[in-house]
Amino acid sequence: MPIIHRSMARIVRHDRNHPYEVKAKDGETFRICACGLSRNKPFCDGSHRRTADELPGELYAYDEDGRVRVPAFYPG
Repeated sequence: MPIIHRSMARIVRHDRNHPYEVKAKDGETFRICACGLSRNKPFCDGSHRRTADELPGELYAYDEDGRVRVPAFYPG
C-alpha cells in the first residue's frame, strides 16, 4: 500500500512588523524575521516592508500575488 503524504495549510499569526536584532559575541548583528514573510528564514530579507500600511487589529493573508484582509473568527 502506498504511503500518501498530505500537507495542511496553516494560518500563523505574526504581530510584529520589523525584525529582531541579535548581536553575536563577535559584535556582528543578525536580523531575524519576525513578520513571517521572509524568503530567507530565519533571517530578515526586508519583506516586512509589505506590512507597513496594515491596520492595527486586522488579520491579513499574504502570498506571492499580494495580500487579502481576513475576517477574524476568533479573538486576538
